[in-house]
Formats: sequence, C-alpha cells, structure tokens
Amino acid sequence: MSVEGKTVALLVDNIYQEMEVWVPLYRLREAGVRVVTLGAAAGTTYTSKLGYPVVAEKAYDQVSAADFDGVVVPGGFAPDHIRRHARATQLVHDLDAAGKLVAGICHAGWVLCSSNLLRGRRVTSYFSIKDDMTNAGGLWEDAEVVVDRNLVTSRRPDDLPAFCRAMLEVLARQ
Repeated sequence: MSVEGKTVALLVDNIYQEMEVWVPLYRLREAGVRVVTLGAAAGTTYTSKLGYPVVAEKAYDQVSAADFDGVVVPGGFAPDHIRRHARATQLVHDLDAAGKLVAGICHAGWVLCSSNLLRGRRVTSYFSIKDDMTNAGGLWEDAEVVVDRNLVTSRRPDDLPAFCRAMLEVLARQ
C-alpha cells in the first residue's frame, strides 16, 4: 500500500529535539506524504534545543482531525509546551478516535497523556516519563518502537529508523 498523497500534522514548539522533528518530516516527505507543521501560532518560528528553527505553517485553531491522516509529536521539551494548548491535545485525541496515525517519540508521551488516549494501550517513551505514561494508563515497555493499533511510540533519537518504518506501515494500512 502507498502513503503517497496522505497528509500528516507535525506538532512543533520551542525546545524540540532536532532529529525528532527533521528525520520524520523528511522521511514522510520522501514517501510522498504532505507534512504540515502546526504550532500555537501560524508563521511563528520555534527553536530546537540547539536553536535550529522550524516555522509553524498553521495554528492548532486553523485545522481539524478531518484535515489529516495522522500526527507526529516529537520529543525534547516541546511536548510540555504543546500540551498546554487544548486545541493541540484535542486534535491528537480526535485523530486517535478516528483510528488515524498518532506517533510520538521520546517526551512526546506528555502530549499523549494529556490527550487521554493511553489507557490500556502498549507504549514506550524516554525512560524518565515512564511514570507519567503508566499513571495515564499506558502499558509501558522498554522497546525501540511499540505499535498498538494506530499508536506508534519510540524512546529516543536512536530509535528513529524503527519509528519511521512503523509510522509508514500504520499510515499505509489506513
């Protein structure tokens, strides 16, 4: 199955982990997926942990789950900023409820917790937020990638190859 022509949201905010934004973005684009960067404010430049910029093409309040085939939430400390926006967590929740791809790596689990979609689901994350994930009802595993239906999670940048393969597989099944 092909993923060409599908559209995926990539959530961005300050203090994101560079590779966890740019590797999925380019891997999805390479496969023919349209990637739209979303932030609290359209046109805003958000900087990574090392200062690398990414511009939000659209704001959370300009989109809905119907606009996308999935969402990617990167790690770093950006997820702690992202989850403060009810429109962002509602978007992730709605995409999950529709059975669409929800992919999160590293500290992205904070957004998944705040989106209320982990109860009874197998997940992984950076080890330091394991308690947050389990307290939100997730069944945490220490694995490079965990796929539970439409939910794809990984631990850290070293897991990006497995994370990207799994994202594309889930996207292709939809």
